[in-house]
Amino acid sequence: MKKNQQYTDEHAESGVHAELPEIETWPNQFGEYQIRIEMPEFTSVCPKTGLPDSGTLTLIYTPFRRCLELKSLKMYTLAYRNLGIFQENIVNRVLADVVKATDPVEATVVGDFAARGGISTQVTATYKRKKRNGS
Repeated sequence: MKKNQQYTDEHAESGVHAELPEIETWPNQFGEYQIRIEMPEFTSVCPKTGLPDSGTLTLIYTPFRRCLELKSLKMYTLAYRNLGIFQENIVNRVLADVVKATDPVEATVVGDFAARGGISTQVTATYKRKKRNGS
């Protein structure tokens, strides 16, 4: 039986490499501590159906030398509003961009997406910094 492929590789890659605003940082003044940021009004668009997705993104990270500047993080997340991207890709892309911007000790991004069609989704991605010489 031949499967009718409804989702394409283009759907899967949609938004993953989109140009988004830079996340600015500032120097960490203290040792290790944890920062939790909740973004309860996160929105994006399904790349196949064009229907809106919404939910709460939670970022928990332990800064190393750099901390996230919150206004730039807000502008970064607002750029997803009209971006066609799967929920799983959102969480992993946000984590990758936060890691790139701050080089944290560790970071976790949780996407808790609202129900659509009777199904809600929670996606979690985690990063732990590898020990390096001098760090």
